[in-house]
Amino acid sequence: MAREQGRKLIASNRKARHDYHVEDTWEAGLVLMGTEVKSLRQGRATLVDGFAEVDGHEVWLHGVHIPEYTQGTWTNHSATRRRKLLLNRSEIEKIERKVTDKGYTLVPLALYFRDGRAKVEIALARGKKSYDKRHALAERQADREKEQAVGRRLKGYRD
Repeated sequence: MAREQGRKLIASNRKARHDYHVEDTWEAGLVLMGTEVKSLRQGRATLVDGFAEVDGHEVWLHGVHIPEYTQGTWTNHSATRRRKLLLNRSEIEKIERKVTDKGYTLVPLALYFRDGRAKVEIALARGKKSYDKRHALAERQADREKEQAVGRRLKGYRD
């Protein structure tokens, strides 16, 4: 059987980019049980309530929901158990220094398979205020209107 190549997205946390200013990102491996991998291969996971924390020079992922494998038996996993992330020691130390700063948190952005191995993209982020969110929405709407106006102009329509 041929080995998997490339990146296959399982779940993404689009709300995280709306709620946080993302400052830095890392790709981390996950320590998973066999039934979790099978459940992920079916494309079933949610990152909405997920976050990561540094505990004793290790990074742990909390709140990520990977449902139980339907054909699993007594070896099935708990759906929201905490999972260890695999990072280099230097990366963990850098994350630990930054998370101790006020206002920073670690949020998962995407869960995917890269070359057959489960990976999670975590981000060092600072929470947005509500006016920042409104400003980002208004900016996106203005850009969309600009693009539509340019498209109409190229087609020969008058504004």
